[in-house]
Amino acid sequence: MKKKDRYRILISGGGTGGHIFPALSIANALKARLDADILFVGADNRMEMERVPAAGYEIKGLPVAGFNRKNLLKNFSVLLKLRKSIGMARRIVRDFKPDIAIGVGGYCSGPTLKAAQKEGVPTLLQEQNSYAGVTNKLLAKKAKKICVAYPGLERFFPAEKIVLTGNPVRKDILSSSITPETARERFGLNPKLPTVLVVGGSLGALTLNESLESGINRLTDAGIQVIWQTGKNFGDRGNKAAKNLKGIVVTKFISDMAAAYAAADLVVSRAGAGSISELELLGKPAILVPSPNVAEDHQTKNARALSDKGAAVLVTDAEAREKLVDTVISIIDDSNKLQTMSAEIRKLALPDSDEKIVDEIVKILQ
Repeated sequence: MKKKDRYRILISGGGTGGHIFPALSIANALKARLDADILFVGADNRMEMERVPAAGYEIKGLPVAGFNRKNLLKNFSVLLKLRKSIGMARRIVRDFKPDIAIGVGGYCSGPTLKAAQKEGVPTLLQEQNSYAGVTNKLLAKKAKKICVAYPGLERFFPAEKIVLTGNPVRKDILSSSITPETARERFGLNPKLPTVLVVGGSLGALTLNESLESGINRLTDAGIQVIWQTGKNFGDRGNKAAKNLKGIVVTKFISDMAAAYAAADLVVSRAGAGSISELELLGKPAILVPSPNVAEDHQTKNARALSDKGAAVLVTDAEAREKLVDTVISIIDDSNKLQTMSAEIRKLALPDSDEKIVDEIVKILQ
C-alpha cells in the first residue's frame, strides 16, 4: 500500500475499562503520529458508548452480548444478537472503507474484525492477557500482526506474527509526580500512616467488597488506612461498614487514579490485564484476587504470571473472605516484602506500549 495523505482506521473492542483505556491510548498515539480518520465500533449499552465520544472519537454500537456460561438456554438471544451484529459490522466496514482494523478484545471485536478480514482489510490484534481469548484465537490466522503483553503466547498464535509490546495504560497515571504524602492528604488521610488501595473495577467486585465489609475494623485497629472503591453495585454497604471509623475513604468511583496509586503502599485488585500493566509500570506491590467470572479463567493465569515471580501475592476468590484482610495486615507490616514485590513487579513492566503498537500499525499501512 502506498503512503497516502489521510488514513482511515477502525478500532473495535470494549465492554470494560480494561479494553477501552488501551483502545483510546492507541487512538491518541495514532492521532499524534498520523493524519487519520478514526472510527470506533463498540457494544451497545456498554461503557465505551460514553467514554469514547467523551474522548473526542466517533463510535458505532453493535447489539452483541457475551455468552452466558451458566445458563446455556439464555444464549439463544445472544446468537440472534451476534447474527445481527455480523450484518451491521459488514455494513460499517463497507461504508467506512478502513485501511486497517484494530481489535483490542471484547464482545464486538469478533464480528467487526471478521467483517474487515472478509473485505480484505489488514487487521492487527491486541491480546492483553497471558492466556489468549477465543475471539483473538479465531481471528489470528488472517491477522497481519498480534501485539501481546506476555511472553509465551506462541502456543496460541503463529510465532512470526507476535510482537511483545505490553498493554497501553492511561497516560495521566504515569505522568503524575504527586508524592505519597500529598496524595494521602488529598484523600483526607494521615500523610504518615500506611495506606491500602482496594479497587474492583467500575461495577465493583463483590468478593473484595464483602471481604472489606467484614474486616474493615481489623484494618483500622492495625493502624492501616484504606481507600476503598466499591463500584456502583454495592450501594451504601461500604459507607455503613466504615461508619465512625477513622482513616477509611469509601467511594463508588475514583476519578484521580494517579493520586490513589501514589497514596497506596499496597494495592488490592482484580487481575485484569490493564490493572496489572498499571501496577507493573508504577512498581506497586499488589494482592491480586482474580475474578472467577471471566473467559478461560484468564485472570488467574494473569495473576500467576506475577505471583510465580514474587511480583504479587495471589489470593483466590474462594478464599478471599477468609484470608484477604489477614494477608493485607501481614504484608503491610513487612517492609522488606513490600520492597521486594515492588522491585520484582517493576521488572515485568513494558513501557511505551501505545507507541510500539502504533509502530506496527504504521508498518502495515505503509
